[in-house]
Amino acid sequence: MLVLSRRPYESFRIGHDVVITVLEVNGDKVRIGIDAPPQVQVHRQEIYDEVQRANADAAAASPSATTDLARAVRGATKGLPASAPASDADAASGADVVDGPGSPEN
Repeated sequence: MLVLSRRPYESFRIGHDVVITVLEVNGDKVRIGIDAPPQVQVHRQEIYDEVQRANADAAAASPSATTDLARAVRGATKGLPASAPASDADAASGADVVDGPGSPEN
């Protein structure tokens, strides 16, 4: 780990686009400002760890997940004609149907 000492309103740079500025030191707290392009994600460490853990949990599907999904899909399409277009399936399931440029009325 690189360790730098800075005083309030002094900065350091990461790469060409990220500037970190020490704004205030008050007791055991340091306020910093971060200037970074919008495509650079900036997270507090605890939030980053939580997001990584949630993503790993979501990616690890249970062994029965595909079976449960198949049952849900079969149940949702029960009673519909086999060749029904997706918009008819949405209407039968109670989903909102939005008129747009491709809808039959336009």
